Amino acid sequence: MTAPRRPTLHDVAREVGVSAKTVSRVLNGDGPTSAHTRAKVLAAVERLGFQPNLMARNIRTGGPDTTIGLIVPDMGNPFFGTVGGGIEDTVRGRGLTLLLGSSAEDPDRERALIATFLARRVSALMVVPTTGSVHAHLRVARGSGLPVVFLDRPGTGLAADCVVSSNRLGARDGTAHLIAGGHRRIAFIGDRPTTLYTRRERLAGYRAALEAAGLPYDRSLVVDGHTQAEAAETTVRLLRLPDPPTALLAANNFAAMGTVLGLARTGRRDIALVAFDDLPLAEVLEPPLTAVTQDPAAIGAAAAGLALARLDGDRSRARTVTVPTRLVLRGSGEQPPSRELVTS
Repeated sequence: MTAPRRPTLHDVAREVGVSAKTVSRVLNGDGPTSAHTRAKVLAAVERLGFQPNLMARNIRTGGPDTTIGLIVPDMGNPFFGTVGGGIEDTVRGRGLTLLLGSSAEDPDRERALIATFLARRVSALMVVPTTGSVHAHLRVARGSGLPVVFLDRPGTGLAADCVVSSNRLGARDGTAHLIAGGHRRIAFIGDRPTTLYTRRERLAGYRAALEAAGLPYDRSLVVDGHTQAEAAETTVRLLRLPDPPTALLAANNFAAMGTVLGLARTGRRDIALVAFDDLPLAEVLEPPLTAVTQDPAAIGAAAAGLALARLDGDRSRARTVTVPTRLVLRGSGEQPPSRELVTS
């Protein structure tokens, strides 16, 4: 037995005796129709059980939009999951639902997801931009009143609200802490590509701390660790240098996980480590992990707050909100320089 066919837009049009375009105009509110025609179309929609898109249903009930679109680069990264939780916690009281998509750090995929969310008529769009993506194509949507908020990284080609962490200051604080502990050769293990906004800002903070202490910037100590495996391998290679570092700044959570793994593989407990971004179970590592902690839930909440303000009529100029980081001392960043490495 075959399942009953779901009613279509054309079924509604035939029921009312109008064109499918007229039905679409009524449901999407994007053109003139008489009150009589609108009433007949909406009555037919109810009678047939037709389920239009969310925006159309909201027009029928007279309520606001009910969805917010969020595009992140990696659903497997717990940081972005917590950002999404911060958004949900903030918008739930307004009857809004979060739709999530992953760009996989691909500008073309990001643009396709944006188009999909716009076609669904989301009430607000939030994007963690991929490197190389340009958002000038969103000017029309932004100009029509759609709230657009960039998270974690600024967008390009569009003046829109943005929420970021204090990346530069946090990295400077973490590096300065290692320097204050006596370290003079401090490696930076960062993300890829090198043009990524968060990497650039954190590297700038690292360099600023070195400069303030009168220490040279050694390019051989600035390396990539995009994944946990890469960061682990990179850590091992750094420690095999003729003049190895005595301390490490892992510039993101995956780099931190890989660095911890690399130190464990080499049996090294004499290397100081500060992670930018915290890790689960950081306190039970040996030694416990010192970290520059971000607040992804606060980033999500701030982004949602900006979007809600725009939905409530805020037409002020686009602004950037910077969420502070915090240096949490647990032990790994307080390791003194290895006497063997310092004197070798």
